[in-house]
Amino acid sequence: MIVQNSTIKSLFLEGPAGRLEALLNAGAENATHAAVVCHPHPLFGGTLHNKVVFHTMKALNGFGFPVLRFNFRGAGLSHGEHDHGDGEVEDVKTALDWLYAEFHLPLLFAGFSFGAAVGLRAAFSDVQVKALIGVGTPVGPVAADSEVPRTYTFDFLRDCVKPKLFVSGARDQFGPRAKLEALIASLPEPKKLVVIEGADHFFEGRLRELRETIESWVREEIVREVPL
Repeated sequence: MIVQNSTIKSLFLEGPAGRLEALLNAGAENATHAAVVCHPHPLFGGTLHNKVVFHTMKALNGFGFPVLRFNFRGAGLSHGEHDHGDGEVEDVKTALDWLYAEFHLPLLFAGFSFGAAVGLRAAFSDVQVKALIGVGTPVGPVAADSEVPRTYTFDFLRDCVKPKLFVSGARDQFGPRAKLEALIASLPEPKKLVVIEGADHFFEGRLRELRETIESWVREEIVREVPL
């Protein structure tokens, strides 16, 4: 059942490179999970206010889960400087640790583009994280001047048996369909890949389909495991 909750708290997390600007969308009193959602590349305009990040948050918050979004180091009001994905892994760990300490609930991780590439590295081995969502996962390789200025590998997921959802657009310029399908084929169950026809990397005009895809998967993989 989808619920509506518009309470938003602005806060700062104490990260390894200084304060991290964050927003927490409140959950229901009987919330069963909490979630972290990570934004795309900060050097190309990515922040916690990104539309894809917002719709991903709304999909998860609709189940009553408290959802934390934050700005990576050097983005928005967050302290520090961009660290090309390495220090940002520690930023994600900071967010996950804070969220678990705050609510003591099983965690879900979701990340978009750079946020997926970096965040999955932090979340896959965290015992408190029970499921992973990669949106517009950049499987490259891509040009050096593109939104994702390096090639990301996901070999660390080869032994990850947590539920995994990957959602990408059929016209995603940073996630060629063949490479994405090959990646998913190499991963253990449970896993699901949803390719939204007509969508590009930013899901322009297809944000409703993105949100519905996430909601459907949460119902199948997460909510159904919760005793009524």
